[in-house]
Amino acid sequence: MRDLEGKVAFITGGGSGVGLGQAKVFALEAGMKVVIADIRQDHLDQAMDYFKDKDAAVHPVLLDITDREAYVKAADEAEKVFGPVQLLCNTAGVSQFGPVENATYDDWDWQIDVNLKGVINGIVTFVPRMIKHGQGGHILNTASMSAFVSTPGATIYTTSKYAVRGLSENLRMDLSKHNIGVSCLCPGGVNSNIHEAVLSRQKRYKNTGYYGADPEVFKQLKSAIDWGIDPVDLARIALEGIRRNDLWILPFPEFIPTVEESNRLVMQALRRYEDHPDVERRRKIMESRGL
Repeated sequence: MRDLEGKVAFITGGGSGVGLGQAKVFALEAGMKVVIADIRQDHLDQAMDYFKDKDAAVHPVLLDITDREAYVKAADEAEKVFGPVQLLCNTAGVSQFGPVENATYDDWDWQIDVNLKGVINGIVTFVPRMIKHGQGGHILNTASMSAFVSTPGATIYTTSKYAVRGLSENLRMDLSKHNIGVSCLCPGGVNSNIHEAVLSRQKRYKNTGYYGADPEVFKQLKSAIDWGIDPVDLARIALEGIRRNDLWILPFPEFIPTVEESNRLVMQALRRYEDHPDVERRRKIMESRGL
């Protein structure tokens, strides 16, 4: 999708942070028509206030991406306002950190439902529409460097982001025949408002073993990301990755040593069994079957 001007983008989490950065760049610099979907009305209002004096086609939709029926209605509204969606940006995400032994089922369900199932809901909602419209398209899944790098206290978040990484890689393989590209954006530090994610935590996930709306915790979390890349700069990088149809958009080379060490351990574990007597038999079968 090199030519994005006039095409339609649907961005989840588009009311703030990384999603709003994408909305600004895609609408104002790429000339796209943009639907911003967000669970928070105040974020949508603030975003639309930003765009009101700009020459941009932007439409807000209040959406909880864990609500599948609401997602269908949001897609219908997007098509009614702007026409078929060619670019789906599964950007909305949440985070909450702490000892995994303190986590409740609700803690697990909330992050998995938003970070992973929210992406799945976007795919199930829009991919059949993209295929039916026959115009091709692109899907941008926002994961995280936590899809490659594990950190203490982030077990749930890392689980969800590793899953999005695998989903994106296989989805790209499966959708290429429909002229639908897939990119996986994996941010490291981003100067966003994700540290306040618990403010959008739905009531049905109320049982938690972690922090709530604690200003002191928010302050500590913000200090861990305030040095990060600006969401608009990240969106410009994502835009170029979409235009090139890159699978991986990884603009954080500071993580190279950690990823290299992780990959070294994986290869070491694989090579440990190179001389196992059954390997050659399996290899021949795989080759004969084109695997």
